[in-house]
Amino acid sequence: MTAILRQMEDYHYAHLIKTFGKMRSDVVDFLMETFIMFKNLIGKNVYPFDWVIMNMMQNKGNRAGLFLGPFWGLNYREDKEGTDLMSEFRVFLRAINQYADMLNKKFLDQTNFELQLWNNYFHLAVAFLTQESLQLENFSSAKRAKILNKYGDMRRQIGFEIRDMWYNLGQHKIKFIPEMVGPILEMTLIPETELRKATIPIFFDMMQCEFHSTRSFQRFENEIITKLDHEVEGGRGDEQYKVLFDKILLEHCRKHKYLAKSGETFVKLVVRLMERLLDYRTIMHDENKENRMSCTVNVLNFYKEIEREEMYIRYLYKLCDLHKECDNYTEAAYTLLLHAKLLKWSEEACAAHLTQRDGYQAATQGQLKDQLYQEIIHYFDKGKMWEEAIALGKELAEQYENEMFDYEQLSELLRKQAQFYENIVKVIRPKPDYFAVGYYGQGFPTFIRNKVFIYRGKEYERREDFEARLLTQFPNAEKMKTTSPPGDDIKTSSGQYIQCFTVKPKLDLPSKFHRPVSEQIVSFYRVNEVQRFEYSRPVRKGEKNPDNEFANMWIERTIYVTAYKLPGILRWFEVKSVFMVEISPLENAIETMQLTNDKINNMVQQHLNDPNLPINPLSMLLNGIVDPAVMGGFANYEKAFFTDKYMHEHPEDHDKIEKLKDLIAWQIPFLAEGIRIHGEKVTEALRPFHERMEACFRQLKDKVEKQYGVRAILSSLEERRGSRPRSMVRSFTMPSSSRPLSVASVSSLSSDSTPSRPGSDGFVLEPLLPKKMHSRSQDKLDKDDLDKDKKEKKKEKRNSKHQEIFDKEFKSTDISLQQAEAVILSETISPLRPQRPKSQVLNVMSSERRFSVSPGAPSSQLSPPPITPRTKLAFSIQPNLELNGMSSSDIPDVPPPLPLKGSTADYGNLLESQDLISPTTSPPAHQRWVGKGRKSAGVNSEQAAREDQLLQVNLQAVMSFMRQQSQIVRVQCYLALPEVFNPGDHLIVIS
Repeated sequence: MTAILRQMEDYHYAHLIKTFGKMRSDVVDFLMETFIMFKNLIGKNVYPFDWVIMNMMQNKGNRAGLFLGPFWGLNYREDKEGTDLMSEFRVFLRAINQYADMLNKKFLDQTNFELQLWNNYFHLAVAFLTQESLQLENFSSAKRAKILNKYGDMRRQIGFEIRDMWYNLGQHKIKFIPEMVGPILEMTLIPETELRKATIPIFFDMMQCEFHSTRSFQRFENEIITKLDHEVEGGRGDEQYKVLFDKILLEHCRKHKYLAKSGETFVKLVVRLMERLLDYRTIMHDENKENRMSCTVNVLNFYKEIEREEMYIRYLYKLCDLHKECDNYTEAAYTLLLHAKLLKWSEEACAAHLTQRDGYQAATQGQLKDQLYQEIIHYFDKGKMWEEAIALGKELAEQYENEMFDYEQLSELLRKQAQFYENIVKVIRPKPDYFAVGYYGQGFPTFIRNKVFIYRGKEYERREDFEARLLTQFPNAEKMKTTSPPGDDIKTSSGQYIQCFTVKPKLDLPSKFHRPVSEQIVSFYRVNEVQRFEYSRPVRKGEKNPDNEFANMWIERTIYVTAYKLPGILRWFEVKSVFMVEISPLENAIETMQLTNDKINNMVQQHLNDPNLPINPLSMLLNGIVDPAVMGGFANYEKAFFTDKYMHEHPEDHDKIEKLKDLIAWQIPFLAEGIRIHGEKVTEALRPFHERMEACFRQLKDKVEKQYGVRAILSSLEERRGSRPRSMVRSFTMPSSSRPLSVASVSSLSSDSTPSRPGSDGFVLEPLLPKKMHSRSQDKLDKDDLDKDKKEKKKEKRNSKHQEIFDKEFKSTDISLQQAEAVILSETISPLRPQRPKSQVLNVMSSERRFSVSPGAPSSQLSPPPITPRTKLAFSIQPNLELNGMSSSDIPDVPPPLPLKGSTADYGNLLESQDLISPTTSPPAHQRWVGKGRKSAGVNSEQAAREDQLLQVNLQAVMSFMRQQSQIVRVQCYLALPEVFNPGDHLIVIS
């Protein structure tokens, strides 16, 4: 075929057409078949697969002989082979041009126009122009020069011919829009400057033709955007093409009366798309997947902006695949959620572009959305974002219950939700750090150049590790050592400068949390669903005060606002706005105190919710506040702001100073609760440390309450502790029997007659029984007092020795003890609660002159506290206490005589611990104490009557006796032993 065409001259082609006579259809068929054959010869292999050399000659051109010739024993010379091949191409080019002339002469007018014939010609000409063997930029410079000298650039020749043929179409141009947009775009992307300059104006001609026909060029715009995406991703196009496209089309549009504005908008749109596509292509095969993610997001955001849904979904799944490769399951879930939001819960049929993945078998949008939600919930679960999974699950459950009536799927989904809720309150999730990263200098890619981003760190990732990862991605970059924004000299330099520092996310709590909730719930929102971040830098103003650096310590706080909330479809987002505020020293002090109080309160809640937490963080926190050996604590604030001089110079700060004082006062009850918990969990090895901390706290408490008043946190703490499931809370109910019981109400009163609530230094024991029962028990105690004289002899005999010891020790103290009142601790044990430890410990610190059983019973108005493995019952007696209306001034120095006991069995067993009593001599009966209720079944009436008697003990005598044994008094108190008590029994202690 090539040899025949080479022998033909121009008149041969004319004679060939004349042989068809007047049969127009025969000419059309001949040209159609010729165009198809030529295109196949150019684009397909005509030799068998194993004819390697011939296939290389056809497809790879002049490079075949150079690389494969020697291996096949063929001595092809590079210049001869290239000359022969280019000669063949020239023969085809001449033939195509001859047939183009026939199209212009015979098939261009209105009556003889053949649309398909012209269409085949354009496709043949573009295929010839874009074939790989003609791409001279792939050849060596010497070879390229030889070809250009002998044959010229045939791409330019055929390109100019295509341009002329297009303009010859006249009124028929509209018939080729938008089908010819893709081939023409492919031709203009050939990296030959003159060819581009000659063919890019065809696009404006297409815009103009469509506009004159439909008053818009929407079809052309949609087609060129779609084709441009595929062509650039396939490797075509460059920065020069973007510049020429922008320049040439803008010049033509601005000269047009009607396309000036809309045309310019279109050109800018395509240029923006090319910028993103070129960036994406540059890093598409880069090992740095984060850069690939950034470019992918840039492209999909562009398609979302111009409402190109098909292309938008295409890049969503590219991004999702990248996240799954990096185990970014949270980000993968947010990415798929963008696709799901495009769908409706309806029976509307799915368009083809909505189901781009083979894994989704859905006929309707509702079915596809269901499948997507299931996958998204799975990814949220793997990413520990259970709050987000629950929100989607509720929406899906609504469809299962009320629309689909798929109760089987509903039950499975609700079980998952229950597990998610449990995970939220029980599973500790690591809190990621956030980092601000600035990329400065012209050496960075355009999509990050001179921009600042907020990055979400990985689990347990430190700033040093994050910086090392950044510098690995950009080995030539220099790390900046300052956090201040750089100048223009850095931004315009040719180098790469990276600035990285840690920022703090700003909590944005959802409005549904209108009351205090558990820190385990709130902690999620401290590092998730955040969009504002702050970086604080201390700045000194005025003269430096060597005695107190807080007086002139200002804070320069920079606020960064990201484009989207984190986490999202990326682990980082660009900063869209930055502003700065200055925090005065007083405002800084208020903020610091508030943060400290919150930190104490949060840690207290954590230990209340999980008694197995380690005590070390609590120890360090409390000790650093009550004994601030280095920084001096809030005493620095008092020296700086609570002086007459400061008030005189800053009268406008009066309200702020009062607020700071209030925060200082509120810190005391928080510390008291923390120290109480610390005392329960501290080991014997750390007992001296705890005692030291308690001593420091007492001094701090006395000072603060005297200067700033007393604060109580009973309601808030008890509400939180009482907000447990019913099975986890003790049941304080009336016992089955109607025995009269007495409960002492203990409250600590401050100097201003304001009750000190739990959290300051102990708990309040409020009545647990109805008033009627309380009065009955009190009457019984009064009756016992009347019989006191009758029992005096037995009482003195039983208490002679130990009463003397007690009197001697207590008279030597300067503390006035209260008159002993009846105190009954009543519990009804729930059969569902966990096994209680074998004994509870009653600690009486002689150095503190108090005894405590922790924690105290809550008031009847509050829900009872939850059971924890380390829970103890406690109350404290202070010099300023008032028991049942009797003040400390009314209490005699000598304790009252021991009441008469009906039998020695009434005392029970005082101590079962053999290390505290003599192994050879049994202690007196009044030293053996265990309160136990009657057995409900399996005992005779005499035994039941004996066990039903009130078990009494003189705790003061116990203290006196135990001081001889040890400095710390421990009384073993057996509560709820299954072998002793039945459900419903209760413990009674009267002192």
